[in-house]
Amino acid sequence: MTAAPAQPGRHPAGLRTLFFTEMWERFSYYGMRAMLILYMVDASGGLGLDDQTAAAIYGLYTAAVYIVALPGGWIADRLIGAQRAIFAGGLIIASGHFTLAFPGRVPFFLGLLLIVCGTGLLKPNISAAVGELYPRGDARRDAGFTFFYMGINIGAFLGPLVCSTLGESQRFGWHWGFAAAGVGMVTGLWYFQRTRHRLGEAGRLPSLDPAVAADREKIRAGWRVVGIAAAAVVAGSAAILGGVVEVDAVAAAQRTGMLIAAIATGYFVYMFAFAGLTADERRRMVVIVVLFLACALFWAGFEQTGSSFNLFAERYTERVLAGFEIPAGWFQSVNAFFVFTLAPVFASLWVWLAQRHLNPSTPAKFGLGLILLGAGFLVMIGAAGIVIQGERVGPSWLVVTYLLHTMGELALSPVGLSATTKLAPHRFAGQMMGVWFLGTSLGNLIAGLVAGGFHDGAVAEFPAQFLQIVLICAGAGVLMLICARPLRRLMGGVE
Repeated sequence: MTAAPAQPGRHPAGLRTLFFTEMWERFSYYGMRAMLILYMVDASGGLGLDDQTAAAIYGLYTAAVYIVALPGGWIADRLIGAQRAIFAGGLIIASGHFTLAFPGRVPFFLGLLLIVCGTGLLKPNISAAVGELYPRGDARRDAGFTFFYMGINIGAFLGPLVCSTLGESQRFGWHWGFAAAGVGMVTGLWYFQRTRHRLGEAGRLPSLDPAVAADREKIRAGWRVVGIAAAAVVAGSAAILGGVVEVDAVAAAQRTGMLIAAIATGYFVYMFAFAGLTADERRRMVVIVVLFLACALFWAGFEQTGSSFNLFAERYTERVLAGFEIPAGWFQSVNAFFVFTLAPVFASLWVWLAQRHLNPSTPAKFGLGLILLGAGFLVMIGAAGIVIQGERVGPSWLVVTYLLHTMGELALSPVGLSATTKLAPHRFAGQMMGVWFLGTSLGNLIAGLVAGGFHDGAVAEFPAQFLQIVLICAGAGVLMLICARPLRRLMGGVE
């Protein structure tokens, strides 16, 4: 079966299928994430963990979601195709959310593990399927991804509003919120299956190379690898959940961070020393290393949104409006709201500047993103000063911080993805995207460790802690601006 050809100027009908599937998946992911750390630290209806442990678990979870995108993409490319990976991933994600709906530590950690595994199958492959809807060179492709990105942010906006309203209410409770996230994913699966025919051949086959798809021995070998990996995950999880192996979450996060850093370092050493790069490719690889470090630093600060800032919203922010107490998780929707309102502005700004030969280079945009990130934490210094005096702060403090951080995200994240594909040696393009997401994963892990320092017993230290983050982020941003010109020369004409 093939998809009906799109009329000139119109997008393939399959884009609507992927748009709504991804929207509901992001609804479930961000809806659950808005409650995650709040549930873990709640001593009455939650797990009653201390802030440091909860933040470390949060960091491990968000980091794992990015890491598993690499094997998830491999499974789809080699074994089952993107369409089957999307559906299987969605089923696993939904089962994870419904597992979280049961009280207790074992269902909690099992649910997180299922969501991580399911996201690894769904997330990279649904984006790949969007690309396969369009022929190579099709001018509609970029616009198609823009629409798809809007679906992501609509889901990210709605999820916290629904799930937090249920989860933080006295009448329902956390497990109703987790179940609502599961219902969202099931809705997405229902729509995907109902309209899957619109995708036609996009993502249906395991590989675009017929010789690879027909090689039964390679397929069997691939399934053996998947089976061994799955058995190892099951055995390790059973040992941990059964109490056979004791795990310190903070120490595990620290070791995982060092492991990710070691993998990245080893890979870059290999690229420079043994990959046979040309002189121009080596120069561009230097820029990729710098962008990797800036990426990790940015997400280490930005991802305070779901951890320390979420706790700040619950504990130190005035949330009563006209007699109604705003759930803390609602603040997790602010970033998504700013993204889909400001993204067109930023896109138009770069085009306007480019037409006047004033468009900043990629390193300069990274510097701007880090400075805006630091500016957001500068706002939080003022908020922390009010909290020290024993008062709650108004919601505007967090909203302004999220505004500045979203502006930083729009200056850095889309630009970084695009620059990585352009700077990478063509034969290593896919691996370089994996390295980019490895930097994102490392940043998320560091974010969890940093968030552990913002606990109730350290309120007096909040201004100094925020100031330290300001100096690191803004300082790195200024350094990027200073180095923008020599880095641009190393890029060798790549814009």
